[in-house]
Amino acid sequence: MGEVALSNESQPEKRLGRFDSPEQEVYLNLWRTYDRLRMLEDSLFMDFGLNCQQYNVLRLLKASHPQAMPTLELAGRLVSRAPDITRMLDKLEKQGWISRIRPGDNRRRVLVAITEAGVEVLKRLAEPLRQCHLKQLGHLTEQQKQQLCVLLKVARGPHETEQSPWR
Repeated sequence: MGEVALSNESQPEKRLGRFDSPEQEVYLNLWRTYDRLRMLEDSLFMDFGLNCQQYNVLRLLKASHPQAMPTLELAGRLVSRAPDITRMLDKLEKQGWISRIRPGDNRRRVLVAITEAGVEVLKRLAEPLRQCHLKQLGHLTEQQKQQLCVLLKVARGPHETEQSPWR
C-alpha cells in the first residue's frame, strides 16, 4: 500500500502531448498540489486575520520565544521567500502579535519577538490547523507521507543553501 500504482496514462508515450518534458509534468503537478492544499489553509488563516506567510513568521518566533530573532535570520528561515518582510512585520506589529526591538548598540539591527497576544492567536489556531492538515494529507499512509517528504527534500536539495534549516 506504500507504493502508488501507475496507470497506463502515466506511460511516456501517453504524456507527450500534455507536457513538454517529464520535469514539466512533475513541476506542474507540484504546483497544482500546492494550489489545492493552500486553498484550505488560506480559508482558515483568513478567519484569524492572517495569511500563510504571517503564520509562518509567528510560528518561527514562537519557537525562539522568549528570545527575539534578527529580522534577516527570520527572513532566511521562512518556508517561502518574503520580498517585503518589513511590510509583513508592520502588519503583525499593528495587530499586536509581534514587537520589534532596536538594540542601543546597533540601531540598524532589528530584533523581532512574538508577544503574548501572538502566542495566544497560535494557541487558538492550533487545533483548527491540525484538522486542516488532516483534511489536506490525512488520506495518505504514514509510509506515503515519509516517502513524499524524502522525495521533496531530494528534489529541492540542489537549490537549498548550505545554511538552510530545510536541508
